[in-house]
Parts: sequence; structure tokens; C-alpha cells
Amino acid sequence: MPSLSNSDELIFCVNGRKVIEKNADPEVYLLFYLRKILHLTGTKYSCGSGGCGACTVMVSRYDPKTKKIHHYPVTACLVPICSLHGAAVTTVEGVGSIKTRIHPVQERLAKCHGTQCGFCSPGMVMSIYTLLRNHPEPTPEQITEALGGNLCRCTGYRPIVESGKTFCAESTVCQMKGSGKCCMDQEEKSFTSRQEKMCTKLYNEDEFQPFDPTQEPIFPPELIRMAEDPNKRRLTFRGKRTTWITPVNLNDLLELKTSFPEAPIIMGNTAVGPSIKFRDEFHPVFISPLGLQELYFVDSTDDGVTIGAGYSLAQLNDALHFIVSEQPKEKTKTYHALLKHLRTLAGAQIRNMATLGGHVVSRPNYSDLNPILAAGNATINLISKEGKRQIPLDGRFLEKSPEANLKSEETVLSVYIPHSTQWHFVSGLRIAQRQENAFAIVNAGMSVKFEDGTDTIKELQMFYGSVGPTVVSASKTCQQLIGRKWNDQMLSDACRLVLDEIYIPPDAEGGMVEYRRTLIISLLFKFYLKVRRGLNKMDPHKFPDIPEKFVSALEDFPIETPQGIQMFQCVDPHQPLQDPVGHPVMHQSAIKHTTGEAVFVDDMPPISQELFLAVVTSTRAHAKIILIDTSAALALPGVVDVITAEDVPGDNSYQGEIFYAQNEVICVGQIVCTVAADTYAHAKEAAKKVRIVYEDLEPRIITIEQALEHNSFLSAEKKIEQGDVEQAFKYVDQIIEGKVHVEGQEHFYMETQTILAIPQEEDKEMVLHLGTQFQTHVQEYVAAALNIPRNRIACHTKRAGGAFGGKVSKPALLGAVSAVAAKKTGHPIRFILERGDDMLITAGRHPLLGKYKIGFMNNGVIKAADIEYYINGGCSPDESELVMEFMVLRSENAYYIPNFRCRGRPCKTNLPSNTAFRGFGFPQGIVVGEAYITAVASQCDLTPEQVKEINMYKRNSRTAHKQTFNPEPLRRCWKECLEKSSFSARKLAAEEFNKKNYWKKRGLAAVPMKFTVGMPTAFYNQAAALVHIYLDGSVLVSHSGCELGQGLHTKMIQVASRELNIPESYIHLSETNTTTVSNATFTAGSMGADINGKAVQNACQILKARLEPVIRKNPRGTWEAWISEAYKESISLSTTGYFKGYQTNMDWKKGEGNAFPYFVYGASCSEVEVDCLTGAHKLLRTDIFMDAAFSINPAVDIGQIEGAFVQGMGFYTIEELKYSPEGVLYSRGPDDYKIPTVTEIPEEFNVTLVCSQNPIAIYSSKGLGEAGMFLGSSVLFAIYDAVAAARRERGLTKTFTLSSPATPELIRMTCVDQFTDMIPRDDPSTFTPWSIHVS
Repeated sequence: MPSLSNSDELIFCVNGRKVIEKNADPEVYLLFYLRKILHLTGTKYSCGSGGCGACTVMVSRYDPKTKKIHHYPVTACLVPICSLHGAAVTTVEGVGSIKTRIHPVQERLAKCHGTQCGFCSPGMVMSIYTLLRNHPEPTPEQITEALGGNLCRCTGYRPIVESGKTFCAESTVCQMKGSGKCCMDQEEKSFTSRQEKMCTKLYNEDEFQPFDPTQEPIFPPELIRMAEDPNKRRLTFRGKRTTWITPVNLNDLLELKTSFPEAPIIMGNTAVGPSIKFRDEFHPVFISPLGLQELYFVDSTDDGVTIGAGYSLAQLNDALHFIVSEQPKEKTKTYHALLKHLRTLAGAQIRNMATLGGHVVSRPNYSDLNPILAAGNATINLISKEGKRQIPLDGRFLEKSPEANLKSEETVLSVYIPHSTQWHFVSGLRIAQRQENAFAIVNAGMSVKFEDGTDTIKELQMFYGSVGPTVVSASKTCQQLIGRKWNDQMLSDACRLVLDEIYIPPDAEGGMVEYRRTLIISLLFKFYLKVRRGLNKMDPHKFPDIPEKFVSALEDFPIETPQGIQMFQCVDPHQPLQDPVGHPVMHQSAIKHTTGEAVFVDDMPPISQELFLAVVTSTRAHAKIILIDTSAALALPGVVDVITAEDVPGDNSYQGEIFYAQNEVICVGQIVCTVAADTYAHAKEAAKKVRIVYEDLEPRIITIEQALEHNSFLSAEKKIEQGDVEQAFKYVDQIIEGKVHVEGQEHFYMETQTILAIPQEEDKEMVLHLGTQFQTHVQEYVAAALNIPRNRIACHTKRAGGAFGGKVSKPALLGAVSAVAAKKTGHPIRFILERGDDMLITAGRHPLLGKYKIGFMNNGVIKAADIEYYINGGCSPDESELVMEFMVLRSENAYYIPNFRCRGRPCKTNLPSNTAFRGFGFPQGIVVGEAYITAVASQCDLTPEQVKEINMYKRNSRTAHKQTFNPEPLRRCWKECLEKSSFSARKLAAEEFNKKNYWKKRGLAAVPMKFTVGMPTAFYNQAAALVHIYLDGSVLVSHSGCELGQGLHTKMIQVASRELNIPESYIHLSETNTTTVSNATFTAGSMGADINGKAVQNACQILKARLEPVIRKNPRGTWEAWISEAYKESISLSTTGYFKGYQTNMDWKKGEGNAFPYFVYGASCSEVEVDCLTGAHKLLRTDIFMDAAFSINPAVDIGQIEGAFVQGMGFYTIEELKYSPEGVLYSRGPDDYKIPTVTEIPEEFNVTLVCSQNPIAIYSSKGLGEAGMFLGSSVLFAIYDAVAAARRERGLTKTFTLSSPATPELIRMTCVDQFTDMIPRDDPSTFTPWSIHVS
């Protein structure tokens, strides 16, 4: 460690208050500082890598040169506090609070129903707020761009964007929303044949407080004085292990670089930060010239532009936009190419943090900008104490050739980008898993210079990213093509040459080898076309244009601001005004979500003597544990104990689930031991020091196919059957057989699994605060692990930051792990899983292998179906058997097939146990059904929609498991979906588009749905409630359901309000806990509001009956007077409510039963456009029609449908889990697992709640929490339709299997063409691939 003088004071402001940190540690990040030191918990931890936006805050800095204040968004998890000297930080608490006043951004996000679980809401608020500070009247495009770095797993983004659009100059909300009429249906007549009147207004803009930009807090004057101080000096901040130095000027920076040549220069910390956090890099010294005037400038000359290395990518973007507006088009080709990539590079936060100099010099192999800069002949201006020099930003520099490198004492001063010239073409090309905020799968920068007035190549440059360990230059290829004409023969040779020059080995890291090889030449072809087009524009006589059918290949998909209409049944005008049922009531915690005042488990203040827990997980899929050596870990400072299986007082293995691995490990990610320490940093450091010696065991089973080979199953086969399948196959016209693979899905709830376990002083009691869907399960597992009765264990759940099934069974196991640690250490334990550990340990949706054999007539009537399902259950039972039961029971979906058999078994493998996930098997299983329908359609020369219509249930019927139902609402949803979405006309338009476009294709698909709620086992459907009325008339409601963001508590308040006939404001719902309502069933299966609503209703009706005599005596009295009188008459004002549950049953021996209380029907239609050259797709429009019966709260229900649809769409398209052949999960965070962002949702997104009757449920409502998930498959089958069109045009086979997810890789490689035929292919037996599919 260098010996330097003492540490300086770090001075910055947070929410207008001055912070003086005397011991600033360079290793402390702003997120930790806000949450743990300043106790501002509104800013959330969700990923720690800058990839999700949950920790977004605004940083403001004063520029003494321009005298302007610069506001920009950052992700606090990547900002070292030492970089904030002189800056002002604004967090969500500083924007507005319910204690003072809420800001219009917070109010509108809440009232537009843009929050569900609320965990991402503070980040959303900060992104929109920062935009408004810079642009008080933003455009819709700016709103969408500002939200690009923020992930939300609940809402599906539409209402978030809509809340932002209310600030736009001209309101862009549906023009007719104000009148409550629908622009889809101009006529006065009601929307359906029945008499319900439909509404489209989920909120009232008139309630919004006006937005006045002049009322924002001022920038602290003291910070202006600091910035303008002429006597500034070098600052040094010394931490325990590292030193941070901020130079005062350029000479000082060069001095430091000479003294500490190895020290990284930190500006935005977007490259060094993740390396330190996730790759264990260590640097004793950091040099941070942030704000150094000499690094911030734009210098324009006649030949080009020089941009200072300190410019952030966002500032670079602004500078380039200005230059493009000033200069003639032919000079700005390089700038245009850079601007295109700057729009989608990362999210707004990272673009505002990362700098041009840092990006150029860190040379990431996936860089979107460096290949373009190289192709545009940029140069880097370097400076050191020795003086200045220039190096070309070329292939040798990007490939990290030693002779082209910076010297250790040099730093980047600026980057010079020359103007392009008339006969010079520059292009940037990229394809990623997701349109923005995703590393490229392959990207490229290409340029060509022609001899003036000809198409003879004078200079050619091609640089590719993500095809090797560095950006790669295809210099040999380019050299060989000089002097050639720019024609098809040149292209053909160029493809061959570049594939020879750039070789991606078959086992290359990142996988997708054949796809990436194809992209190398597909992107080259796109460049070839762009240049041909450009030449033609310059001289149409000399240079022929490209074929009209190829023109659409030139453009990337535009990013549009989503819009749509939401339609629901208007409330009966005769309903009392005070009765909230049927109204789109805002989520009861929405305002608290948007102000950051909603308390999640890790927001709870520290408890005296609490310890933090870090996990040590298995690195082997199946092995014997030879040794666990904890000595090095225990020797570290702050470490209190290491907890292993030996420390479990009760059962360590309970119901097949193992808390701490003992003797052997059965998957990568199994918890072997935990470390308890005084800080999380200490616990994590010690966890790395635990040494485990393994001996591998056989067999190691990773995939379903391997499980079938080894006959490895978790439970017996489940089967339903009707008719005589074997006999029916003899009398059909055609038989087809096929296989469908459906991969898994990560829950990606925004709040990772979080548990606070507090041992009590007396009676072995244990209190747990956690986000769960099933408190009873946690209580049961903790009781088993600690060997104490359940009445000593209290579980509290205020809210969970998203769950989606992932918090049904997993919190029980993690609760037991943390309770054992609390018991052993005697300290409260705070156990927060990091995102990577959460994804690894808790697993997700079951991957599926589906097999089918279908017998059908030539007219499309299906006579027989034989279906087999196998799911990858992982290493322990968890929910796999139940998931398989549901999958089998729902397997027929909306179709009547007289001879139908479905069998299924969960496989036991050496992967972490898969678990419950929204839709519970249905979203995977039904893909098989839709796939064979599509295959039948193809064989019969019918459309899939015709085959669906032919085979759909049409009259009162019985399911294959002999349950009767009426499909009339199903038929209505289907009919309205096809009609209102103008399906036929749009299908014709798509066919027309496909005729005119060779490389882009459009596809449409509509899918019907017959979904179920509840459980086939009756006792799982029970629920209880406890309602207290206090003497002031206020009411406290408790019930057995957990609030996960689905608005359950909001609906329960609506129920209590109606039943007691009092305003909602009188009713409070605090939390769910095991001490008020015991033995609660899980909040899952779409039945939370159904069963708890009945229990709350029951309690309220009992109380109302007790009050009846009092009310009769004084009918005109007030509620308060009645309560006071009842108390005086000794009438009990407290009662439990109970709902016995829907009386369902299923006899698996007979394969029949009334397995579900009722069905939910729906249909969705989606239209996509596919880029056949890259595999990218764009979702143009989706229409959803959902049978909601009568919606208790249309805002909540539509929110659930939209959110589930987008989650489903992600599952079927871009969400891809990657496993190594050894069973190691690679996808452990937002960098390598892509959930949809705001740019993935439909450009037009319409949802209609269709009315029907459901007398069995409360107020004739239906449970809609999961149903929308499967409707996302309309996107998968629309992609299938587009790909089929491409294949038809290319003369390929009619039937092909499109597995799920339909990633860009799958789409591109299924659109077979001359480029996929050209690539080299490897014999699979000669190498081990980097990743495998586990279905």
C-alpha cells in the first residue's frame, strides 16, 4: 500500500442535506451507503450489476465552465461514494414523501396503476424524474428511452410508460379515454351482444396534481462554491485496503499515472466495478479524474471531430446529434452508425456513467462502438508526462497487440473521429437477445471506400465483436478484396474469405457457434446491400439498385412507444357510490411504492447484534463430500461462525428437501454451509475461504434424455384417458408424430429471497420476517429443523417484491437454513440472497420434453391424440409431482379430441430443484398442443386458426378427466378476439407484406385458452380471516393470503368495504402472519382473492349480523355511533371468517374427478415481424380477450393479465437459461438472462375483460393471476407463422419443429438460406459444447 498523507473529507449532498464522510472507503458503493449508513431504503438492491435499474438515483453536478447543472441517472450499485465529491444525489425520498408532499411523478405512476409489487417503482420514479429535470415536456420517445435501463417483472410496462406520457406536451393517451368511449368501437351500441356497458378509463387524469418544473429543489449553493473554488487540490480517500485519488488537474493526473502505472482510471466504474464485484479483481489504488475540465470538450474541424475522453456515452450521443444536424449527410455516416448503437447500448443509467475514453480503452470484446470507430478510422489521442502521441483505433489496437497498446503511464485524452466522405460508407450492425440493454451476440463495424465515381474497392474494413476474446478485424479478407467491384461475386468471395479468417471454435465460450458464424456473413450481406443502395442513390444510371424485395433488410426494427386500450365492464350506475367493488381502485400501497416508503424485509432497520449470512454452495452436480475445511474462514475478521449440517438440531432432511448438504451433494448450487459475520462483506469474503474437497459420483444426470436413459424419476406416472386411442389411430386419414422441447424460466422477482430470523429470549421462540407465498410451509420446515412445535414460530409477511411461484416452497428451505444459523449463533440473522445465488439455488420453471402422436382426417378433424410429458424436476421432490398433475389435467386445453390420452412423469436430475411458477405447468404443456394443431394445419393445407375452430369445444361438454363445463365464454373470447383484432384482414395484409419482402416476414397467430384455478385437493382451497372493529369505527382485516404485488390486500379492502357498507378509508390491512391466521394455505393457483375474499366476506357478514339489532334501533345513526353502542351492549366486535374451500376432487386411479372449481377462458392474437437474416423479431400488436366474469377490480385484473402476458412472451422468446454439460448454471443475472424490457412489449397492446357468470366465486369474479401467461404463446406461434412463410419461399419442408424459447438463434437457424448453408459445421462427437439444453 503506498504511503500517502491522511484521508481527506468527502463532501456531497443527499436530498439537499450535506454529508461529510471523514472515513470514505473506496470499496463502499452508494447503494450500500444510502441503505445502511443513511438508512434511506427507498433505493433498492436487486442485481448489484447495474442491469435492472432498481437502484436508480439522480446525480447532479455543477460545471464551472458552462455554469450549468447537469442532472443524470445512475445505478447506485456501481457508484463508489468517493466519486461523489461535490455532487448532489437525489433519491426517491428526496423527490417526494407521503409525510410531506408527493411529487406528480410518484402520484401518476401510482394512479396509472404502474406499480404492482412496488420493488422496481422507486427506480422507475427516478428515471422519469431525472428526465423531467432535463426535459420538463418530454416526447413519448424520450420516456421510452429513459425507462430502457429499468426492469419490471410485474406490470408489463404499459401503465408505467402511460404514467410518463402524461407529462408529454400533447397527451398521447387514447384520445377517447376522456369520454369513456372506445376508439375501437365508435358506435353507441354496447360492445357485446349483452347489455353491459364497456369502459376504457382506469384512472382519472383530472385527479392529477399539476406538474410545475419551477418548484424543484435548487442545487446546493455550497457545492457551486466548492466547484468554483480556485484553490482546489488533489483529494485522497484512504480505505481499509484501497486508496482513491482525485487529481486536481491534467498534470496532476499524469504525475499520478507515473507514480501508480498499474492503477485503473475510474470514471463511470461500469467496467472496473463489475470486475471487482463479480470477478474478484483487486486494485490497491484508484485514480479518478472525474470532472477534470481538460477531459470534457468537443472540438469540431473541417475534417472531423475530437471528443474528450471524459464525455459520458450520453454526452457523446448529444454531441453527435448536434454535429449530424450541422453537417451535410455524406460527412456524418460514421456518426449516424454510432448514434444507432448508442440508442440501444445498455440503459440510460449506464450510458450516463460510462465514458468514451473508458469504453475505448477497456476494449470489451462485445463493444458496440469500437468496431464502428475503427471502421471510421478514428484515432486515440494519448498523453503522459513524456508528452502526447496518437495511435490509430484499428484492428491491432482492438486485438490488443502489444505494440499497439497504451503504455502504463499513458492516459486517453480524447478520441478523434474523421468525417466520412462522398465515396466512403460506414455502418454499424448488431443483434442481441433483446433490442436494448443487452450485450450483442455478434456486432460489426464496416466501412468501404471506393475509387471516386466507381464501385471499385479502394479500402475495406470489417471489425466484428463477440466472435472471440477481443474485437476481431477481418484484415486479410479486406486486403484480398481491394480492387474488386462491389457486386454479388465479390460478396460471395467475401463471405467465404471471412469465414476462413474468423474461426469460432465449436466449444467457444458463449455457445451459439453456428449461429454466430452465420451472423458474421449475414451482417456482411446487410452491409453489402446498404452500400449498393447508397451507390444507387448517388448515381442511379451507373449503379443498379438492390431488388425491391430486399429493401426492408436494410433497416433495424424501430423502437416505438407502446400504446393500447383497456376495456372492462362499467360499474352499474345504481351501485352505491361508496361501494368500491368493480371500480379500478389503485393498489393500496401504490403511493408508498412510488415514494419508497413501502417497507420490504431488507428495509427493516438493523436489529441489535444482527449477523449477516452468506452461503457456500456446491460446485459439483453429484459428488461425495470428503472434507469441509472452515479454518481459514473462521480466522477472518468479523466472522462469528460457520454453520453446517452438524448444527441442525432437528431434521436436516425433511420431506425430501435437504437443508445443509451432508456426505454428498446432488446439484451445483446446493447449500453446503453458511457463514455468519458482522457484515455481509465479511461473511461473503469468508465464504470464499471455505475449502470443500469432493469426489465425483456417477451417474451425473443433467437433461431429461439422460434421466430417461437412467430411468430416474421423482414420482409415478400420471395419466388421463378418454375413448380408445389405439383403435382410433386405425381409422384416420393421417398420423403425425413429433417432439417439442420447452426450456425453463427464471422467476426474476425483483426482490431476491430475503429473510430476517430473530431468535427470542424465551421458550425457544423464533420470529421470521420474509417475503413468501406460503407461511405455513415456512413454519413447518423451521419447526422440523429446530425440533420445536410450530406454535413457537411466528412468520410475518408485509409484502413480497414479486414471487410468481418462486416464493411458495423455496422460502421454507431458506427459512430453515437461516433459523438454524440464528439458533446456533443466538443472534438475529439477516439473510439476503444475491441475485446470482438466488438464480442458482432456487431454480425456476420446469423444462419439458413433450412427445405427441396425432391421428386426424384430411378436413382437419383430430380423432386421436397420444401425449407424453417429461419434465426436469431437479434433485428433490419440491412441487414437481403436483406440476405434472396439473400439466396432465390441463393438457387438452380448448380442444375436444374424442380419443385422448396424456401421460406424464417428472424426472429426477442433478440440477437444483425446479419449483412452482405462474401457470404451474400449463404454459409449457400447452405449447405441445398448439404445436400439433399447427402441424395438423400444415398437413391439411388449412390455417392453424381453422383447425383450432374445427376442434374447439362447442357445447356443454366433459373434459378428458370427466368434469362438465360450458365452453360458451371460451367461444365468445375466441370469436371476439378474431373479429375485434381484424385477424383475417391483417392476415391478408401480412401475406401481402411477405410477398414483397424476402428478408423480413410477418406472422400472426391466435390462441384460445381453457385455464383452471384452485387445487384438485379440496383442503388446499380453504382460507380464514380475522376482522376487528375498534371503538372509533376503524377496522383491521387480517387473512391467510400474502401480498405479492397482485393487489390481494386491495381487493380484500374492497370486499370488507362492501360487506360492512363503510368507506375503504376506514379499513386497514397491515400484514399476514401466522399468529393471527393459522394454517394458511399458499397464495397461489390464482385463488388468493377467491378464497380469502370468501373468508373476509364471511367475517364481515357475521359482524354485520351482530350489529343488525343496534342498527335497527337507530337506522339513521352513524357507523361510529353503532359501534359505540354495540360495545356498550357487550356485542363482540371481533370475529374470524372462514371459507371451507371449493369442494374439488381427483381420483388418479380412475383418471377422473371434478379437479377444479371453474375454468378461466381467454384468447389472444399477436402479430410479429421477423428479420430472417439476424433472427430478431418485433412484436407489433397483441389483442387479449379474457373471460373475467365480473372483475372486482379491473385495474388490478388488467395489470395481472398484461404482466403475465409479458412474462409469458419473455418465456417463449428471449428468456434462455444456459447450463454447462456439467450442470452449472451460467445465467445468473440480468447481464446473461434477459427478461423483457419496455422495448419488447407490443407496440399496440389491447386488453378486454369479457363478462360472464361465475356464481361459485365471490361476486361472480374469476381468479386471473396466472391466465395471461400462456397467452404469451401467441407471440411464439406468430413467430412460427413468419418463419414458415420464409421457409415456404425458400422451398423448404412444410413442417418443422419450433421449440421454445424462439430465441434469435432459433429463428435465424430455422430460416435456412444460402448463408446458413455456407458456414462450417462440426461433428458433435468431436467436441464438448459450452452449453446444453436440459429439456
